[in-house]
Amino acid sequence: MTLPTEPIGSIPRPPFLVEGLRAFGAGEIDQGRLRQLRELALADTMDRFMATGSPVVSDGEQAKPSFATYPLDGVSSLAPDGVVIPFVDGHTRQLPRLTAGPFRYAVHADEYLRLAHEYTKLPVKQAVIAPSALSLIYPADGIDGYGREEFLADLMDESEADIRRCLAAGAHRVQLDFTEARLSLKLDPSGGLLRSFIELNNAVLERFSAEERQRIGVHSCPGSDQDAAHSLDVDYLTLLPALFELNVGNFYLQLASEPDRGAVLEAIGKQVRDGQRIFVGVTDPIDPRVESEREVCERVLEAAEHLSPDRLGTCDDCGFAPFADDTSTSRDIAFAKIAARVAGTQLAAERLGV
Repeated sequence: MTLPTEPIGSIPRPPFLVEGLRAFGAGEIDQGRLRQLRELALADTMDRFMATGSPVVSDGEQAKPSFATYPLDGVSSLAPDGVVIPFVDGHTRQLPRLTAGPFRYAVHADEYLRLAHEYTKLPVKQAVIAPSALSLIYPADGIDGYGREEFLADLMDESEADIRRCLAAGAHRVQLDFTEARLSLKLDPSGGLLRSFIELNNAVLERFSAEERQRIGVHSCPGSDQDAAHSLDVDYLTLLPALFELNVGNFYLQLASEPDRGAVLEAIGKQVRDGQRIFVGVTDPIDPRVESEREVCERVLEAAEHLSPDRLGTCDDCGFAPFADDTSTSRDIAFAKIAARVAGTQLAAERLGV
């Protein structure tokens, strides 16, 4: 396939793993049994991923508690009353609050990647959380003896290490999940919060060589949890200029669920820089309907009116279950959508003659 196509990350966990996570939280099973359940879920996920014909796979984030908080799984200096993220259907997610320093990751994403490589010979993509998201765990009123600047310095070191370890472990690409980008414009319409996020992420990205940054990408979407978004009502066009200032080679952009794809694609075509590839979202994880191959193909051809094939790729709009307890989408639907993305992208490549 000459038009690249890649997953974003998460796949809904099988029911036995969802139940296992509940049982572990209730003290009914131990860490060893939970690890066994996660590996069973990973093995099934990789088998089903490969069956879709996807040229690039991921571990489906089967072992992550969430796309955002995996580095904190085991950190003791946390309180549960951190920043609250509201979704349009009324449900919320809450981040933990850091209570003491120094800040260190308890888990690095290469642990997931190395295990995934045991189940496939295909290229494996690894998603990591952007440092901007984790910056939100630092409390607004500070921490005695551990200032914000010291925290940010530690955070940048940890984020750099997370990315480097994945590159060293052979990740096809390392994708920074940056869903808070669009949300930041809802929380702060002035753009000041978004600007601080871009600066922090670029401060980490600038530690990598130009060649390394071609293996790094950033994913942006308006959220996808329990069939709801958190910031789809924020005008995409207000986000794009700042987003394209990120110093990465690849952008994974939600578009299938966007009300006015044409306007967004036109803006992308004008703002994309040399050396950057745009992976456009062609399947919508929130929509229970499985897109047809032809529908995916038409979305790719629409994007090709604004982006040349050498700058174009496809992806899903978002992960299918960014939080481990999200069962709003079935595994069958998720893999059917992935298969449609793969086949539709191939059809579009043939139409484009590439």
